[in-house]
Order: sequence, then structure tokens, then C-alpha cells
Amino acid sequence: MRLNQFAITPTTLETEVRELKRIHFIDDQTSQLPPLAALIALLDQSFPEAQSAATKRNRRAGLMATTTLTVADLEAPATITPAIFANLYLQLLGFEPGEQFDLADPYAINHLVNLPRFTHDLTTIDLIHGWYQLLVTHTVMGQTYLDDLTSRGYFEPLVHDPTTPRPLFFNGKAQPVYDVTTLIREAVYVESPQDSDSDGQRDLLKVEITRPSETAAGIKVPVLYTASPYNQGTNDAAGDRLMHDVNVPLTEKRPTSGISETSSSTTPLPAARTITAPEEPASETLGNGFEYSLNDYFLARGFAVVYAAGIGTKDSDGLRTTGDPQETISTVAVIQWLTGTLPAFTDRQANHPTRAFWSTGNVAMTGRSYLGTLATAAATTGIDGLKTIISEAAISSWYDYYRENGLVVAPGGFPGEDTDVLALETFSRQQRAGEAHKIQEKWRTQLNRLTHDQDRETGNYNAFWDARNYRKNVAHIKADIVLVHGLNDWNVKPRQVERLWQALRDVPVTKKLILHQGPHIYINNFRSLDFTDMMNLWLSYKLYDVDNDADQLLPPVLIQDNAKPETWHPQTDWAAPETPLQTWYGQNGLLTQQAPTHATESRFNDQLSTQTFAHYIHNLPQWAHDLMTPTITPLTGHRLLLQSAPLNAAITMDGVPQLTVTVASTQPIGLLSARLVDYGLFKRLGRLPATLAGQAMDLGFHYRKEVLRDYQLAPTASPYQLISLGHLNLQNRQAPDVVQPIVPGQKMTVQLALQPTHYVLPAGHQLGLILYATDFEMTIRGNQPITYTIDMATTRLDLPILTK
Repeated sequence: MRLNQFAITPTTLETEVRELKRIHFIDDQTSQLPPLAALIALLDQSFPEAQSAATKRNRRAGLMATTTLTVADLEAPATITPAIFANLYLQLLGFEPGEQFDLADPYAINHLVNLPRFTHDLTTIDLIHGWYQLLVTHTVMGQTYLDDLTSRGYFEPLVHDPTTPRPLFFNGKAQPVYDVTTLIREAVYVESPQDSDSDGQRDLLKVEITRPSETAAGIKVPVLYTASPYNQGTNDAAGDRLMHDVNVPLTEKRPTSGISETSSSTTPLPAARTITAPEEPASETLGNGFEYSLNDYFLARGFAVVYAAGIGTKDSDGLRTTGDPQETISTVAVIQWLTGTLPAFTDRQANHPTRAFWSTGNVAMTGRSYLGTLATAAATTGIDGLKTIISEAAISSWYDYYRENGLVVAPGGFPGEDTDVLALETFSRQQRAGEAHKIQEKWRTQLNRLTHDQDRETGNYNAFWDARNYRKNVAHIKADIVLVHGLNDWNVKPRQVERLWQALRDVPVTKKLILHQGPHIYINNFRSLDFTDMMNLWLSYKLYDVDNDADQLLPPVLIQDNAKPETWHPQTDWAAPETPLQTWYGQNGLLTQQAPTHATESRFNDQLSTQTFAHYIHNLPQWAHDLMTPTITPLTGHRLLLQSAPLNAAITMDGVPQLTVTVASTQPIGLLSARLVDYGLFKRLGRLPATLAGQAMDLGFHYRKEVLRDYQLAPTASPYQLISLGHLNLQNRQAPDVVQPIVPGQKMTVQLALQPTHYVLPAGHQLGLILYATDFEMTIRGNQPITYTIDMATTRLDLPILTK
């Protein structure tokens, strides 16, 4: 267990005393007490659930001060030694004596936890300082000790005390002094400046709001806004029926020289609704809706939470468009209402207008996947009021999600999905029968348009995809950005965040990047990282303007180690253009840093027997194993596998592996795939974070709970791990929007950028490179009789290597 914390704000003793008094943890008399009496007073404050003096004494008696004495055994004028303090500190954080630390030597685990050191017996002032540090330190359950006290009722008296300052900050972070038992839940309908269903009226969009009840009395709060096309329901069965067949042949494409210009007709925007009725407060309430535990955490801390599904969803107007500018307009419209520049109404009849009178006008967007994607899209408009986004596992260009270098590819786990399938799945407007009847013809036309324009025939980059490329507009971004992504996310692949990170280099906003070892997941319930605290620090600064040095305190880049559990490394950059390259060559089945001395060729064929092909279609893990295992498998003649000798020293790849290959195809078509693999029998991190404790992370007093998770080493060693991969249609060897002919048998030198990574390859492991064609997990599967010849003399792999 390792508790990594990056959101602890350095403070002076004077500030610590002031803040402890502000939250009523100490008073003016505490500092005048002798050390033992002060210790007892601090301990009594640490048991808010204990309502009597006898109960508090019993709690103190349950804590060991030394190897033989409990706190109850200490008698005045006993001195408080550093060891006594450390023993109590660790026990309060949940560490178990005898199991996780030694009462005789508590500082032996100092490298695992933020444990203040003292070189002398503690004075009362030392104890006050130490207790401040205790309150901001994480427990074994993944939250600060102060948050642990919160879940046990510490802040309840302050919540119900009208003199409590709201908002209230401690160590630069907002504290839970708003009453979550009386939250206001309501819905309004924002009029968006668009008519995506062409009915002659501007689209009304349902917006769901949860805000502290204190806002009814005039307190204004900032907003966490999550744009979630899923939160009004999904049409999963209909989406499954529309899935495209991926067992189709690769076909020869007509040569093109780039994106063709497309004419677009602009339909005049209908006039805004005329407002004649008086303004009223929202009149529609909500039941249990969409939830994200990070948002829930902030409801008690002086933030409102807003969800909107956007155009084409249940109780909203419009049609689904999957990532185009129309969807961005609907996303931004909610921010415009929150900042007072667009109207909203109390109902879909649009009779009575209603304002976000409770909003300060400072907005942050949160969310993962499609949700984070729309946050990115909104930021690229430069909309006023959007102060920051926390964008997790987000798409920055939809082409890179459904296509790759001229190939139709499947997002990991979703073979056959495309923009039309996703649009249908999220078209929850059809779940209202009356709405479905009214809109079905327009929807059918829209769905057919998506199917046609996404162009699964060629896989080329075109105007359709260009309209869904947010990276073109990064220069407009004014919001500060936190990007979170999994280095093993084969759904929204790491290229999405790496290319956005590169595009943001010259944009004058503050940007932070967190890379974890997971696939397509949230990380706010990890034990080893104070992610929620980091976001509290960040949002307290961005939305409340608290002077907490969040910009400087949080590392520019934070990366989870792939070889050591619960270990995170701060860096100044990721995939930096100046990272030196290390070149590897292939020769006679070996991967070496020595350039070939003579020309050699290697061949592989892409066509499998009908029986083997059918088997792999329904057994993708078996296909991946047979592809990557170095022993003889049914795929041995259908791949080129190169392995290095065991490494003498570890190397750290940081960035985009670049592959240069000279290849010839026996057909006027062809595709090239590559995988970079770590070979070595090793206990690696599990594929998914392990559940460490169920319902362990409390989001407030008698409020919601979150499961505690983190990555742990697998119980058994595994022989290999995928590091990175990439795919290329050989006709698009110049660019995704440029198609060139392939002359059968004629060699072509192509470059293939693999997915960006940060990967530690330990000493003794072997680096592996696999060249092949059809990727059963990612590409279309034509099973065509194509033989590929690789000229090894001019083929090389360039790896970005961090040097220390």
C-alpha cells in the first residue's frame, strides 16, 4: 500500500492554527494545554460519533501509544514522544499495528504515507501542527482523514449552524458544510440557438439540476456540468441490430489527393421564442437520475451539479448527430444559460422563463468518454464562463475513434459500431411514443445521412470527419484543462489525448495530464492517488478563486507506473518532441540496435483456413494469444515476430513509437498492423483495478458511498504484455485523406506511428515487435489471399526513450 498525495497545500503554522479554529477543531485554549491534555482534546475531536465522555474514553483506550501502553494508560505529566505520535497517527489513518506497521518503529513506513517527523518530544504546538497534517493525509480507505471524519458526522454541527462561513475551505479545498439531505432537484428547458430537427423552432433542451438548498436563500454557487448523451436512457437493442459487419474484404480504393470540398447549405435559424409570460422558478422536480460520484462529492462542498443529454434525447428537441458542430452548440447552450446569456423555460411549452439565479456563472465540465468528449468540444469554442474542464478518456477527433490511417477500425470491445450506431443508441427521444411518431421520418433521413457520410467503404478522412475534429479549434480554448487517460485504453485510444496534448502546447492555458494504467475507466476511487483531492484543489481555485497554488502544486504530468503497484511519477511533460529516439532493427527473427549488414526479406500471408478464421472470430482472446506468444501457433506463418535479447538495463518509453517499414503486397490492396510487446515472465498489474473494499469511500455524512479500488499485482506471472499497436491501409501511406495505388510486388516504404505510451520495460525483459495484417480485435476481417514481403534492411523501429 502506498498513499501518493499531490494536493496537500504547504502552509505556515499560523495558517494551520487559523484553519483549525475555522473548522472548530481547536479553540483559543487548546494551545495553552499541556501536551497530554492537548493530545486528549485532539483525540476527542477525532471521534465525532462518540457522544459521551465515556464513549470518548473508550475510543482512546482502543489506541496503542507504545508497544505496551494504550492512550488511556498515559498519565500526566507523560511526554508525547515522536514514536507515540506516529503510532497514533498511523492507527487513526487505519493502519493496523503488527500487520502494516511496527509499534516499536512506526517511521519505517514513512515512505508509504505522509508522516510528519519530529526530532524531540512534542510540545502542544507540535501536536497541533501534526494534527493538521493528519487531517489532510489519506487513510487506508483512500480519503483524507478529514473526509473520514466528515462521513462520521464531524461537520454536522457546522452544516446546521447559520454562522458557518459558506463556502468553507481547509488546506485550499472546499469542505462539506452544505446540507445534502435537503438538496434541490429540478429541471428546466434551455432554448438552444439551433433547429437540428428543422421544425421551425429553436431546440429546447432538458437540463437537470441538483443544487444545495442554501441557494434558495440567496447563496450563489459555481456549477459542475456534465453533458451526457446517455443520461436519458439508451436504445441498446436497436443499436445492436444496426451494428456493421466487420467480416468484410478490404477493397481497392480510387486514388484521391485530399479532402474534397463539399457544398453546405445553411438553413436560416428560427427566431428565438417571444417571452411574454412572467419569470418563474423551475417547476419540474427530479427523481434519481444520472450520477457520477466525483460530482456527488462536491454537492456538499458548495457546488451545483448539472446534467444535460443534448439534442435528440428524451424530453429534448432535435436529432442526434454524433460529435458534429450541432452537438457542440447544444452542449454550449447550457453554459450560456448558466451564465445568463440564453433563456430557459420551466416546461416544454416554453411559457414561463426561468433564470439560473443561483449560479455564480463559473462553470466546470466533467465526465469520461462521450461525456469528456463533449467537454473538450465545448472548450474549443472559447465559451465565456467555462473556467475549466476535467476531461477523462475523451475523444479529440472522431476519425481516430472509428478509423485509423484509411482503415475502418472498431473501438475496443465494440466491433461494428460507428457514428450511426452511436446516434441510434443515444436517440432516447424515441422512447416517448408520441415524440417517436412525430419525428420518425426526419430521424430515418438523419440516420441514413450518417451512414452514408461516415463512409465505411473507404475509411478515408473526409469532410464528415473533419467537422468532428476538435483539435482544429484548440487555439480558441480559454478554459484551463485537466486531461485523464488510460495508457491501456483500446476503446478511446491514447492517441486521442496525446495529439490533443501536443496541440495544446502553444495555447496559453494551464493544462494538466494524468495517465493511468487502466483501460476505459474512472480513477476517482483509487486508493493510491488523491485524485478527488486534486480536483477539489483545482476546482476551488478555478471556480472559487481560492489562492491555493493549484496551478503550481499539481504536477504538469502524472503517470502511473506499469511495473510497481500504487506508484505514480510526476513529470514535466509527456511525449515531448525533443525526447531522444532509440533505433531498433530486425534481422533473422531478432530485434537489435545493430543495423543490418546485408539485405534479407521476410514474408507472411494473411489468409487463414476457413475453420481457423471462424474460430478466431468467436474467440478473440485466443487470437491475441496466438498472435503474441512466441511459440509455434496457428498464426506463425501469418505474422513476423521479432524479439530482442534480454535487456541489460530497464528502459522507459515515453511518447510515440515510430515504425518505418518497406513492404510489398501481392495484391493492389493491403494493410499493415504492428504490435509492440513486453516479453518476460513477470507479475504484472491486473488488467482492471482490484476491488479493495466495498462501499468504503464515503462521499458525506449518511450520504453515498463508493467502492475502493486500485491496481494490484496479478497473483500469477504472465509471459507478455501489449505495449502499443497501430494499423495502416497501405493505400493511405501518405495521409488518411490521400489514396495512392498499390502495384502488386512493388516495394513501398511506409511510416506507421503506433499508439503513444509510457512504459517501463524492466531489465531482463525482451522487447518484441510483431508485424501482421488483419487485426481481429480492431480492423475489418477479409481473410484474403495476400502475401506481404518485408525488406528487413530498411525496416526500423524508433522508440522515444527517457534518459535520467
